Amino acid sequence: MPKTLTVARRSRVVVDNDWAGDPDGLVALAHHLLSPGNVVEAVTSSLLSPLFGPPAGGSARGAALAAELVDVVGGPAPAVHAGSDEPFDPARPPSEAATAIVRAARRQDPLPLVVVCAGPLTNVAEALHHDPRIAERMTLSWVGGSSTGRPEYNRDTDEAAAAHVLGVPGLRRWQFPLETYRTCAWSVAQLEDVLDGCGPLGAWLWRRFVELPLPDGFEVDAVWPLGDSCPLVGTALSPESSTWLDEPDGTRTCTRLDGQLVFGDMVALFRGHARRAAPARPH
Repeated sequence: MPKTLTVARRSRVVVDNDWAGDPDGLVALAHHLLSPGNVVEAVTSSLLSPLFGPPAGGSARGAALAAELVDVVGGPAPAVHAGSDEPFDPARPPSEAATAIVRAARRQDPLPLVVVCAGPLTNVAEALHHDPRIAERMTLSWVGGSSTGRPEYNRDTDEAAAAHVLGVPGLRRWQFPLETYRTCAWSVAQLEDVLDGCGPLGAWLWRRFVELPLPDGFEVDAVWPLGDSCPLVGTALSPESSTWLDEPDGTRTCTRLDGQLVFGDMVALFRGHARRAAPARPH
């Protein structure tokens, strides 16, 4: 048996996303689950933009997809929790997803907690509203917003949630804005080629792309950004080779992501998972 290296764990993570939307979130979730540098404590599902169909039931559909992926990856299985299908409303009781975030933040553990959100901030806003004290017990790593004020899907899907979260004092924030995450560009051919060579996990992920409910005759662009993978540079890897801007409000904004590090790691982990899942050859 060849020797290997033991990778130090950097953080606990709660991974939040609108899993029933763009499949790049599921690619990122698989990467989180396979990363030896972090521990996925919970997975939470947020509301779905009307761009992807009727919002009703979108969070539950996303939670079901995330739970299916957790099963495909195997190993330690974090719980998956659905959030609300409505935008942030301070008068509404916290959802199951928001409660899971609060519970993770309250738990005593030597590893720091990072809440990774690559979708609308609804669940995070509910959690912080329900218990503002958790702001000092977690870091938010958010794929969203724009450094130039451009329209941006994750912020604009629930503007009230974004305004609430970004206004919470004492909350450490790492942000990957539109201008950064759109540079994580893969061609569709490249994506298919890599996933096709990654066993059952790759096949499951590729089906999420080809089975998107697109209109008949709709033609996708040749490039598919995998921007939801950005936060792995801080949770499981190292931020040192990327470029950051420290904002006056305490936000640390990534202005240039080391994509070679993030996606090289992703491909290696996916291929390693495929090798382990392959049936043993007879001698």
